[in-house]
Amino acid sequence: MAAVMRASALLRAAAPCAVARKSQFAQVAFSARPVRRAQLSTTMVRASYAAETKGPADSLEFRIFFKQQKDGAVVSPWHDIPLYAGDGLLNFVCEIPKESAAKMEVATDETSTPIKQDIKKGKLRFYPYNINWNYGLLPQTWEDPAHKNEECDAAGDNDPVDVVEIGSSTCEMGGVYAVKPLGVYAMIDDGELDWKVIAIRADDPLADKLNDVEDVERELPGELKKVLEWFRDYKTPDGKPQNKFGYSDKCMNKEFTMGVIEEMHGFYNKLRSGARSNTEELSLV
Repeated sequence: MAAVMRASALLRAAAPCAVARKSQFAQVAFSARPVRRAQLSTTMVRASYAAETKGPADSLEFRIFFKQQKDGAVVSPWHDIPLYAGDGLLNFVCEIPKESAAKMEVATDETSTPIKQDIKKGKLRFYPYNINWNYGLLPQTWEDPAHKNEECDAAGDNDPVDVVEIGSSTCEMGGVYAVKPLGVYAMIDDGELDWKVIAIRADDPLADKLNDVEDVERELPGELKKVLEWFRDYKTPDGKPQNKFGYSDKCMNKEFTMGVIEEMHGFYNKLRSGARSNTEELSLV
């Protein structure tokens, strides 16, 4: 895993000048992790993957591609990794390790949807300060921009559902982890609804104690407020207004969260099957 770990460490800098360049075509393998918690039956992420980095870090060419360990076939982290991991867990693909600032994302418009660094006006994007949690996506979900949430008066942002993983360990960029969903914020960014699922890795020491939002408040007091404030304010250093949140800024409970995830999974299935026209010209392979 050294190659991805080195790449992740380089991308953690808060400014581009702090990011060194790495050699091309480094390959790393990471295996599924068993969940060994008292109240969860032993389970594993359903597949083992190899992550292959191409292009130097801190460049427009940098990509992380996903391959199946068993046969080397290239897979999409959005399409080919299942959403559900068994025992009430979900699969989480880490795009941005905690305490890093490079704005990485799955390229939903590129074949095989590799991870790349986001670009704005031809330049690589960095957050103005480090994100304090592991951040990534739920595979096989999609926030449909044609579907308006009446409560929030906003439609989906055309991306997979985001995950804020609040565990104690730093995940690896391109790592796939089984997580427990706990709650969700309805962030509204430039008029688009951008769900933020709060989750914790199933192998985290606190996982047994966290099952819903009230458990997070008890075991990690103030953590949910920190998440809300970080995502509310991260654009303000660039002179932009604060992001808004639906449902009175509340982190909704697990039952509500699972309803959101199931709905976004349904939107994804309609898109992938062709029942919903791909007017956004997303890559479905």
